Amino acid sequence: MVQGGSLKTYAFESPAIERVQVVLKTEGRPLDADVELWQGPNNKPCKMRVYIEDGSRRPFSATIETPRSPNTVAIRNIGNLEFPFAAGVVAESTFSGPVVAVPTNDMMSSSTIQGGALRTYPFDPYVESVQVLMTTDGLPLSAKIELLQGPNNNKQVVEVYTEDGMDRPFFMILATPGSGNVVRIVNTSPVEFPLTAAVEPYLVDDALNELTGPGGMTWS
Repeated sequence: MVQGGSLKTYAFESPAIERVQVVLKTEGRPLDADVELWQGPNNKPCKMRVYIEDGSRRPFSATIETPRSPNTVAIRNIGNLEFPFAAGVVAESTFSGPVVAVPTNDMMSSSTIQGGALRTYPFDPYVESVQVLMTTDGLPLSAKIELLQGPNNNKQVVEVYTEDGMDRPFFMILATPGSGNVVRIVNTSPVEFPLTAAVEPYLVDDALNELTGPGGMTWS
């Protein structure tokens, strides 16, 4: 548990650890956190700001690349004292296999988002969660990922920065319960720094899919 206003760190010394999975959740309350990767003094090659309206229905799950060691993941609860959350950080090593398999752009249909531009991805009600992969060709990556349910109704917002989107691609899974879910990605970098984004269903409710017609209409 990470209490409001407190910081918890997870150190990984082994060079065999190539990535870690970070999971944050609450018991139904809002979640507001900073997640940073520390690598050496004053070096933060990856950092995120995470806001979730309901950390029980939509827990945060992301994979952080950790090439070269040592690495420390720092998680700070920037919410009020009465809003604690549970945090878990699980390491992958080359010997134990992947924690969460991170796909490549060849495995997902991707598109380019120019600096300052945005792209939206609507999903049907039977899609229970969505996978998001963002990369660059070696340039820094700076973006905002929003999960909306209705006009300007943000259920989850993640602001992410990595110093090298090729060496440290960003991958996360968004829970999308209910209907009317739209994922919006904004490239917050200047126009000279495009990124490549792939957003696809991760878990699908097959039973609901069979009852749902085109456009998300339910057949009786």
